[in-house]
Amino acid sequence: MGTTMPATRPSQLLTLQSFGDISRFLREGVADEDSRQLRDSLGALSMQIDEAVRARRTSTDTADITRRVITLSHCAREHQLFLTGLGSAWHALYEFGAYQRALRELRNAITDWLQMLERRSTKESASFDQFELLAWRTLGEALLLVDMYEHQSDPPSDLQDAPPRKASALQRARAWLRRWSR
Repeated sequence: MGTTMPATRPSQLLTLQSFGDISRFLREGVADEDSRQLRDSLGALSMQIDEAVRARRTSTDTADITRRVITLSHCAREHQLFLTGLGSAWHALYEFGAYQRALRELRNAITDWLQMLERRSTKESASFDQFELLAWRTLGEALLLVDMYEHQSDPPSDLQDAPPRKASALQRARAWLRRWSR
């Protein structure tokens, strides 16, 4: 009957169901060098999150899980340091500040989870759940930041009375993540 349209990048976002999926998504289509470097750094962070979550869900070896969380903590710190070196075009975006706040909260959750692991606390499970929730929220904020940065250079429309653009898939995903995390 009709032909099937190929999947576009925004529709692919709706199928991201793991931290590894996010990492793979970030390696696709890059606007410029700053964007590529941020995507690489986010991809590394997402993969470390994925490895720590997978270890926590599939292993009972607390020492192994703890090592992975320590590695994740170092990766998150390096990623935050990387953000400080980005150019003013990034820092001028509202989404940049929102992402930095989310990343700080994630780093605090990683620290809390690590402490619970090291103490072998009965609160470890709750710390892990909080970490995972913040990881999804933080990466959602990151995807929105990348999307906004890459679209800020879109040429303005000559049509002054044009209807407002519909929210992008990343903006809808961010709104969904915010509703889910509350």
